[in-house]
Amino acid sequence: MATVEHCLYCFEVLSANLEKRGPLSLYQVQASWDDYPKGLEDDAASIPSLDDKENESTSSETHTAARPALAVPRNPAVQRLSSRDSSSSSGISTPASASSTSLSPSTANTTPSSSTPSFVPVGQHPRHTSQRASNTSEFPVFVTWNTISTSSASSHDKTLRGCIGTFVAKPLVEGLKSFTLHSALQDPRFPPISIRELPTLEVSVTLLTDFETCKDAMDWELGIHGIRIYFYARNRSFEACYLPDVAVEQGWDKEETIISLMRKAGWGGKREKWREVGDMKVVRFQGKAESVGYEEFRGWKEWVAKGTEGK
Repeated sequence: MATVEHCLYCFEVLSANLEKRGPLSLYQVQASWDDYPKGLEDDAASIPSLDDKENESTSSETHTAARPALAVPRNPAVQRLSSRDSSSSSGISTPASASSTSLSPSTANTTPSSSTPSFVPVGQHPRHTSQRASNTSEFPVFVTWNTISTSSASSHDKTLRGCIGTFVAKPLVEGLKSFTLHSALQDPRFPPISIRELPTLEVSVTLLTDFETCKDAMDWELGIHGIRIYFYARNRSFEACYLPDVAVEQGWDKEETIISLMRKAGWGGKREKWREVGDMKVVRFQGKAESVGYEEFRGWKEWVAKGTEGK
């Protein structure tokens, strides 16, 4: 599963590239994140000392009332999840602009190496997890950059800024580093991200799992599976993919999702004739995503820099 550390590493790789310096390794990012306070230093004040306990009333009721409740550690990932849940009515987690881009056919596929095909899905909506995959594991991986616009005090709008990945399993460190730079600097739909844009960005990492060939075009579940389609029409082949959250964000049913994906692939046939294309193949998969905004990256990075200065 993707983690906060994976996202921090993507920010570190991109910012280092733009600043012409060497990035921290993923291991270094993970080790520092383990030590990063995450707000815990303020929680000590909420824990009663032994002296406090001696001064408390012997009455169990009084003792219970006098003891302050232990504070809950302010884990940034939990904070982001809570804030998104409480702000769901404002549309914070729905990248409308990015999703509208997904309706357009993909242009050239970007390939990190000659043997690794790449694809450009959009419309990602992060799911949070703290489970860490081994750095030696191999995963198909997608890296998505969104621009976050604070147009008003109550809403944040996401606009797709770049998204490239691969369905070929890659060593985790290699995949994250490669597709961080490809999605930020070589997505054919956008100009390269500049250093001045960093404060406006959010990065999402999706690790793909559980690939299965569908029995038919409807053999997948909305909100659970992403899909990749292949088909033939007018003597040419087509293919395209959507990550798991696109259909839900757009409010599509399965048929609408398939037709939209066919349009993305470049098919221009009549909507009601989509079932008539040849050799339709659908592969379903699941994607475990995590996302981090620049402000959280900057806070962690400044903490790391202070620690380094003290050595």
